Amino acid sequence: MTIKEKHSNRRTVSKMSYEENKPMAFERTGSVESSYRVYDGEKVGICYSIGEISDEEGFARAQADPERARPYPFTPETGGERKRDKSESTVTDRELMDVAGEYMQYIIEKYPQFTFSGNFTTERCRYALTSDLGTDFEEADACFGAGIMFKHKDSRDIIDGSFGFNMRTLDDGEVFRTMADLYLGQYETPAEVPEEILLCIQYYSLTGTISDELNAETLALGTSHLTGKVGEQVFSEDFTLEHDVTDKEAWFGRFWDGEGCVIEGDKLVLIENGVIKTGFSDKRVAKKYGVPHTKSAGHNYSDLPYPGGLNLRIRRSDKTIRELMAGRPAIIPLNCTGSPMDNKGNMSMIINTSLLWDGERVVGRLPEFRVNMNFFDVLGKDYIGVGSDDSPFYHDKVILLKGYRV
Repeated sequence: MTIKEKHSNRRTVSKMSYEENKPMAFERTGSVESSYRVYDGEKVGICYSIGEISDEEGFARAQADPERARPYPFTPETGGERKRDKSESTVTDRELMDVAGEYMQYIIEKYPQFTFSGNFTTERCRYALTSDLGTDFEEADACFGAGIMFKHKDSRDIIDGSFGFNMRTLDDGEVFRTMADLYLGQYETPAEVPEEILLCIQYYSLTGTISDELNAETLALGTSHLTGKVGEQVFSEDFTLEHDVTDKEAWFGRFWDGEGCVIEGDKLVLIENGVIKTGFSDKRVAKKYGVPHTKSAGHNYSDLPYPGGLNLRIRRSDKTIRELMAGRPAIIPLNCTGSPMDNKGNMSMIINTSLLWDGERVVGRLPEFRVNMNFFDVLGKDYIGVGSDDSPFYHDKVILLKGYRV
């Protein structure tokens, strides 16, 4: 018996671009991606399409060349019907251009010692998954985003720093103005690197590193720093990590994975109070290595799913960012480069440009310096936490952790 399945993604992006303080272009693009899949026994034929084609043609192409069918000894999911729309408002192209002009006018007039480039965007997407087995999933989302790069007139660098944010509903400009003033207001004021290095950063780069280490295949092959540590207390008791696709936490994410699986409650705990609970896997890895199937397959429209596509979230503290800082100043990196992690988890970071923040105001800009860190310590003895509130520097959650100046 053959089973047909269709994945699709419709996306519209409007973008207003600026270069060196001047408006450069307005673009509006739309795209349609589809993946037609026909399962027959232990193989699947796949047709990947960009643009509109009929379902009849898509499924016909998927079956056109049996020799190109991929081995896939798994039955597609029977998921039922579920639809979710996380979009909260619609920003018209006219509104986008007007807001971009107002925001740029503010920073150009208030901070003439800088030049600015960047983009203002609105994005809308709609994902869908349907199959002969009764699966009918749909996910929609939309956001407004701003991303600004700045360069001081006396700098020899191409870019000195950047700031930006995403939001689902336009405000009156307060978020943008507050962020611009934090990054630029005391940029020319020199400050000294404090004795205790307390880094305040968005944690997405860190969760990317953790994701690599928790891949069930790398754990099984012994190529992860966490191999052999499942079930052990490895990190701080305050550190809990989840794959989270709930309404609040998932931006342009789907509540189903690349194989049509849905996690109960839309959350999967990977690390709880510092204890490694499980690695993540898709069906292939779970079967090959005899590990739990965590319903964590990444979406691949042109080929088979793969382990990944996680939406990792570090559980927030019940304390605010200022409470976690406990009177200590924090460092906000603007430009930095990091080294690869060695086999003991050691890594270093050169922080070229950064700001010193006392929890209320920016004290000034710091000179270049270097810090050393260790993967296990950063999430262990040097882990301070994720604030219960959003940072005004990122309009998003941040992680506080310690580093050691070289």
